[in-house]
Amino acid sequence: MTMHAAARPVRTTCPYCGVGCGVLATHQPDGGLAIQGDPDHPANFGRLCVKGMALGETIGPAGRLMTPQIGGRRAEWDEALDLVAHRFGKTIREHGPDAVAFYVSGQLLTEDYYVANKLMKGFIGSANIDTNSRLCMASSVAGHRRAFGSDTVPGLYEDLEQADCVVLVGSNLAWCHPVLFQRLAAAREAHGTKVIVIDPRRTATCQIADLHLRVRPGSDTALFNLLLAEAARRGLTDGGCVDGLDDALASARATDAAMIGLSADDLRRFFDLWCDNDKIVTVYSQGINQSDSGTDKVNAILNCHMATGRIGRPGMGPFSVTGQPNAMGGREVGGMANMLACHLEIENPDHRQAVQGFWNAPMMPKAPGLKAVDMFRAIEDGRIKALWIIGTNPAMSMPDADRIVRALAGCDFVVVSDIVARTDTTRLADVLLPATGWGEKDGTVTNSERRISRQRPTLAPVGQARDDWRILADVARRMGWHDAFGWSYPSQIFAEYAALSGLAGRLGSDFDISDRAAIGRPDYDAMTPFVWPSAGPRQGPRFFGDGTYHTPTGRGRMVALAPRLPQPVTPALPFRLNTGRVRDQWHSMTRTGTAPRLSRHMAEPYLEIHPGDAECLGLAPASLARVSTPRGEVVLRVLVTDRAAPGHPFAPIHWSDQNAASGRVNGLTEAIVDTLSGQPALKSTNVSITPFAARWYGFAVSRQSIRPTADYWATATLTGGHQAELAGLTLPDDWVAAGQRLFGIATTPMIVRDDRRGIVRLGFVADDRLMAVLFVSEEPVAVSRSHLAQCLVQDVDASLLAGRPAMGRQDDGATVCACAGIGINRLITAITTQNLLSVDDVGKALGAGANCGSCRPEIKALIVQAGARAALTPVSG
Repeated sequence: MTMHAAARPVRTTCPYCGVGCGVLATHQPDGGLAIQGDPDHPANFGRLCVKGMALGETIGPAGRLMTPQIGGRRAEWDEALDLVAHRFGKTIREHGPDAVAFYVSGQLLTEDYYVANKLMKGFIGSANIDTNSRLCMASSVAGHRRAFGSDTVPGLYEDLEQADCVVLVGSNLAWCHPVLFQRLAAAREAHGTKVIVIDPRRTATCQIADLHLRVRPGSDTALFNLLLAEAARRGLTDGGCVDGLDDALASARATDAAMIGLSADDLRRFFDLWCDNDKIVTVYSQGINQSDSGTDKVNAILNCHMATGRIGRPGMGPFSVTGQPNAMGGREVGGMANMLACHLEIENPDHRQAVQGFWNAPMMPKAPGLKAVDMFRAIEDGRIKALWIIGTNPAMSMPDADRIVRALAGCDFVVVSDIVARTDTTRLADVLLPATGWGEKDGTVTNSERRISRQRPTLAPVGQARDDWRILADVARRMGWHDAFGWSYPSQIFAEYAALSGLAGRLGSDFDISDRAAIGRPDYDAMTPFVWPSAGPRQGPRFFGDGTYHTPTGRGRMVALAPRLPQPVTPALPFRLNTGRVRDQWHSMTRTGTAPRLSRHMAEPYLEIHPGDAECLGLAPASLARVSTPRGEVVLRVLVTDRAAPGHPFAPIHWSDQNAASGRVNGLTEAIVDTLSGQPALKSTNVSITPFAARWYGFAVSRQSIRPTADYWATATLTGGHQAELAGLTLPDDWVAAGQRLFGIATTPMIVRDDRRGIVRLGFVADDRLMAVLFVSEEPVAVSRSHLAQCLVQDVDASLLAGRPAMGRQDDGATVCACAGIGINRLITAITTQNLLSVDDVGKALGAGANCGSCRPEIKALIVQAGARAALTPVSG
C-alpha cells in the first residue's frame, strides 16, 4: 500500500489525552496531513482541541530517530535486535527473570501493550513491566478495584450532558480535556447544568463554575467524608447493595471540617447542590490521583456515589478521566506490574493458570512486579540489570528525576524505543530503536469511557522506523519463542486479545470483547468505535446501576477512611509546589513543541505565584525565581496572579533539558508514593523560592537553531525559525561576540546601545532578510515577541530594533487563541471598540474561541475585565 496515494480522509484517533477524539486525516500533495475532527466519532462529534488541530504540523522528519543505534553509532536492525535478545537472555540466565524490566507508555497502542505484557509475564516470567500511566491514574485503578472488585469506569461521556450537576475535582478540564469541557459547557448553556469546581487554584475551568471551592490542598478525602455524612443525615444513603457502610459513616462523622479550609456557607452550598440533584457526576483527574493518599481520595468519591445509588445510570456516577491516549488500553491488557490481561488478577492462581494455558507460556509470575518508583530504585541498586523503555521519557517525567538519570547511567544495559532522537532518556541508552509515530501506527486505543477506536496509518514510516509490537515480537522470536509471537498484522494480535477476553469473561471478568475473536484484517480495518463489554452476560454501556458489583459477594465495598493532609511545610521549605499541564502542550513537547502555534500561548516554563507571596519574596512580574528542594532546583519565569492560592505556587511539567536550561520540575519532586497504588505525589512538593539575581535578560529570534549557554534559557519553535528567552548572572565582555556565538553567525550586526539603561539590541540581516536578533536589558525584556517572530517571515523594516510594530501597525500581543492565531491586544481592541459582550460575539467578529474552545475562558475573562474598566470610566458632560 502506498500511503501517499490516499485520496479520501482516513478515520483515526488523536494521540493526546484520554478523551480519544476521532480525527479525519487527509494526505496532502506536499506530504503533509490536513486535520479535521471526525463528526461521526462519539467522543468528540467533530470537535478537536488546538493540539489535535495541529497534528498535521508535528509529523515531519525533523528530530526523528531514523535508524537503530548502538553506543551512539548507526546500526542495522538485525544487529540491534540480536544484541537486545542476547543481552536480555544472558541477564535472565545469569540473574533470573526479575533482573530485567520493561517500562512502557500510555501512548502505546493496545496491540503494542499486549505483546509487551505477553513477552514479559508469560515468557520471560517476570511481572516487572510497568508504565508511565502509573504516574497519572494508578490511584484510580486501585480505588476501583477496592470498591468495585474490578478496574471499571462505570459511566459514559454522555452522562456529562444528562446530569443536573457535575462536580470537577482535581481536574482542570478546560485545559487538560478541552473537548469534554466544551461538551459540558454546551450542556450548561442548553440545560442549565450546575457545575462545581473543587480546586485550590482558580483555573480556566472555573469560568463555567456555579461554585468554586478553594479547598486546602490534599483535603479531598475530608471533603467527601463530610459529604457522605451529610447525605446520610438527609436520609439519602442505603446499604442494601454495599458492604462497609456503617464503618465508612463512622469515619466520615469523625472528620474535622476545619481540615478543608472552607467557610460554612460554601460547605452548605456544596452539600445542597450535591444532595438535591439525583443526576450528579463527579469527574476527577490528576489532582486526586497524584497524591500519597490518592487511592483514599478516589474511594471517598466512590463511597458517596455507591452509598446513594448514584452510579451506573444515565447522568450519574464517578468518572475518572485519564491523561494519556491509551492509559485505559494499557489497563485492559495488564500492562501494569500488578495486573494480568483482561482485568484478571496476577495474585489469583486460577487466573494465572488460565492465561498461561491460553498463551502456552513456559512460566508466569506468582506475584506483582515492581511498580515504577520501586523499579527505578531496583535499577539504581543493581537488582535490575537490563531495562527496555518504550515510548516514554522517565528521566524527565519521574519524580526525583536526577536520581532516575543516575540510575539509568549506572544500569548495565538500557534499550530505548522512541520516535525522537534526543530526549533526556535517549541520551542514556545503550541501544536506540526507531519506532513509528502517530500517522504511521496501526492499531487500537481505548478512551476514558471504555470506547475502543482505531488508529490508522496515513503516512509511510519515517526512515527505518518499525511498529513497537513488531520490534517486541522480533526480539521474542530471537529469544526462542517463535510460535507465540508469529503475527504478521496487528489485526491478528487484536483477535488473540479478544479471544483471551472471552476466557476472562468466563472467569468473571467484566472485560469481554470476545465477539471480535474471529476478526479478520478487512473487518479490523473497517472497525468502528465501540464501548466494551461487547460480549458476555453483562453487555451494556454502564456498570453497577443494578447494584451488582464484581466482588465475590456481588456487593460494592465501601471503605472507612481517615483523612490526612500532605506533609507540612517547614521554615526551610515554606511553599508547597503544585504541578500540571498547560493548554497547548503535551508531556515533554517532543510532538507539540514542533508546532509553532502551540508555543505562542506559553513559550517558557513559569511559576504561578500569589501576589502576597511574590511581594514577600521580592519577586517582580516577569522576573525569574529559583525554586529549590534538597533534590535539585529549577529557574522559572514569575507569573504573579491570585489564581494561585497563598503558599501554593504552580509550575507546568512540560519543559525538559532539551528545551530549557533549568525547567525540569520533576527534578524537585520527592518519590513519595501512595502505598496502595504506587502513584507518586507529584502535586505537593515542599520547596523554597528565592529571586534569581539576573544581571541581564535577553530575548532572541533566529532563522537557524539557537545555541544558548546562558545561566537561564528556554527555546521554542517559530514559523520559519526559533526563539529563546535568556538571562545571566554575569555580563559578557562583548555583546557582539556573544550574539555571534549564540546564533552561529560571523557577520557584524546592526547595533543599538543605551549603556545608561543597560540596553543592547543586535540585528543580523542579510539581503533585507532578518537572520537573527538579540534584545538585552537589565530588566525583563519588554518587546513585542509576536512582532519579532513575524519579522522572520517578512521583509525587515525600520521597526526591527524598536522591538514593536511601526506606526499604524498593531502589535497582536501574546497569543490567546492558537487556532486562529489571535493575540491579547487584538482581542482587547475588538472587545472595547466593537462592544463585544460575549465569547460568541468575539467568535463571530474575529474567529477566536469558535473552533476548539480551549481559549474561551480566557476570552471571557478579557470581556469581564473590559466591562469592569468601562464601569469605572467617568461619563463626560
